[in-house]
Amino acid sequence: MTTLAPPPAPAREDGSHRRTTPPGDGGLAARARHLFTGAPDDPRWARPTLWAILVLATALYAWNLTSISGNTFYNAAVYSGTKSWKAFFFGALDSGSFITVDKPPFALWVMGLSARAFGYGTWQLTLPMIAVGTGSVALLYRLVKRDFGAVAATIAALALTLTPITVAITRDTNPDPILVFLMLLGAAALLKAVRTGRLMPMVWSGVAIGFAFNTKMMQAYVVLPAFFLVYLWAANASLGRRIRNLAVGTVALVVSSAWWMVVVDLIPASSRPYIGGSTDNTVWDLVIGYNGFGRIFGASSSVGSQGNGASFGGDAGLYRMFNEIMGGQISWLIPFAAIALAGGLVLRGRTPRTDAKRAALMLWGGWFVLHYLTFALAEGTFHPYYVTAMAPGIAAVAGAGGVMLYDAFRGGSAAKWGWVLPSAIAASSVWAVVLLQRVSGSGTLYTVAEVVAGVAGAASVIGLLVGRFTKRQRLMGVAALAAVVALLAGPAAYAASAATSSTNGTNPTAGPNTGGGMGGMGGGGGQRPSGTKGGQGTNSGKAPSGSGGDQEMGQPPSNSGSGSTESGSTESGTTESGSTESGSAEGGAGGGMGGGGTQVSSAMITYLKKNQDGATWLVAVATDQTASSIILESGQPVISMGGWSGSDNAMTLAKLKSLVKAGKLHYIVVSDSGQGSSNSEISTWVKANGTAVSDYSGLYRLDASDVG
Repeated sequence: MTTLAPPPAPAREDGSHRRTTPPGDGGLAARARHLFTGAPDDPRWARPTLWAILVLATALYAWNLTSISGNTFYNAAVYSGTKSWKAFFFGALDSGSFITVDKPPFALWVMGLSARAFGYGTWQLTLPMIAVGTGSVALLYRLVKRDFGAVAATIAALALTLTPITVAITRDTNPDPILVFLMLLGAAALLKAVRTGRLMPMVWSGVAIGFAFNTKMMQAYVVLPAFFLVYLWAANASLGRRIRNLAVGTVALVVSSAWWMVVVDLIPASSRPYIGGSTDNTVWDLVIGYNGFGRIFGASSSVGSQGNGASFGGDAGLYRMFNEIMGGQISWLIPFAAIALAGGLVLRGRTPRTDAKRAALMLWGGWFVLHYLTFALAEGTFHPYYVTAMAPGIAAVAGAGGVMLYDAFRGGSAAKWGWVLPSAIAASSVWAVVLLQRVSGSGTLYTVAEVVAGVAGAASVIGLLVGRFTKRQRLMGVAALAAVVALLAGPAAYAASAATSSTNGTNPTAGPNTGGGMGGMGGGGGQRPSGTKGGQGTNSGKAPSGSGGDQEMGQPPSNSGSGSTESGSTESGTTESGSTESGSAEGGAGGGMGGGGTQVSSAMITYLKKNQDGATWLVAVATDQTASSIILESGQPVISMGGWSGSDNAMTLAKLKSLVKAGKLHYIVVSDSGQGSSNSEISTWVKANGTAVSDYSGLYRLDASDVG
């Protein structure tokens, strides 16, 4: 009997061949194999390339993991949540649950569960961030590949991986990486709802954005106009069904967004922490004010510093993303993405309403444009790392739109497309050279990147034009590859810098110092503006004494009475921000009420622990910055009386007297620099009725007998 050989695999346009699945080869084993080898119709290079990108992303995010300190502010809240489920639920800064952080707690829950499972320490807190960072790259690849193919998906995944600010923030304990991952989950469900016209994907999209809201509140909603428009326009369903599904999805969004807020606001204020950042001790006020319109318009009655946001990322305006502070963090591909978006929409202009490619391009383009306008024009508090949320939109548009422009260019369907792709490549290549010239002299890495961007960019433009006019397809393919190298050389240099240098946990950035008030080499340099969160705070990301968790850089747990620590002495006299690492060698908390983020000394902490006398809280200090450092140093609850800026009305004189009378608090740090009438009243009363601890400036002891 003659056995017939199977037919050859069908050839692709580029000459490569699809893999074919043998008959009957299916089930779980096949799915597991396809996880590593890709789907049968994928080009052979696609899945190995994806795995290489994911390995690269993980390496960038996790490199020298033990050197990552994280954000002291959030680290303290996570630690407190490991000591108290009440503090865990509310997102309280201290395990005594006096005041919450100024964000909803979902990111703290994720890190807190990791810390509860594996112990408190550096890698336990950063592990979830690395996981969601790499997961975002994989998810973006999958979403772009479905509509635009493996080439576009590979470019998008690589662009997201190498976005400098994304590398910097993923190596931190700020909530933004979790926010981005949840928003991408929402986009995945939305695109499925658009393709199928079914209800449940729309519901799951709303749920994902709702969880993103409980990660960083109103920032999660920036993409919603694009989500709504894309679904209403392009979903594969009748208009009535689209409206119904969108309405149900919106209900899911509202419920998943508001449930924690409603529960917290329904609990009597006496039974829960004060809501940090609010003016009236409600989450609703935090949503609308400090974390809502205050960020956009720079006007917040709760925190006066909302209007000084320009000092973190430059003046508000359409040019903000290109200035010396922000340019190297996010702007590398913006010129290319803008041209690719416009060109791609024009190319799909006459397709049916339900065209999947146009719908996806509208989604990613809307993501990019909405974030750009929001961040560029925001007049409130603005940190450079916020723009990591814009990175998936830029990366997806660059990959999808770039491939669409290349296909139009190569096909020669219209003379006008002969110049669009080369122009887009030239624009971003020139901009990359400009960005790299700004940091000329900062190191060989940036010099090499500048040469590569310039030479590869020029070679790409020339190769594309020559190849098109001579009909040499292979030359155009090589030129397109050179374009990818040119456009990603600069981001790669900045990303490598962020991965291999110390990170400012409270305001991370990538690349060398470009001045303008922002840190370089991971955000360390430059003068940090007043009001920034924390600094390279005391024992940031390190398990407190007695916590039982791993210590920073694998060291054993510190003894709070063992002499000098980072908070008790300075290694170089100043922090990277130019301010002293701690208070005076023997102590005070530097600002007392309203005194900013200066840290107390280890000697004072040792004294306080020795004389705590059964109190719930070790000490009461002015701000979250000081409190968080003491929490991580001592492992004990510490009261932040004024929240982040010192202006929250979390502590009143009546509340202070009640705590002292009940024996829950004995020590308080005050000074003459109090902010607001309540703080001034507290300072006056403490000085009149408390006993000054002479060894430590500003420290007073209060007992029940001192309360009249």
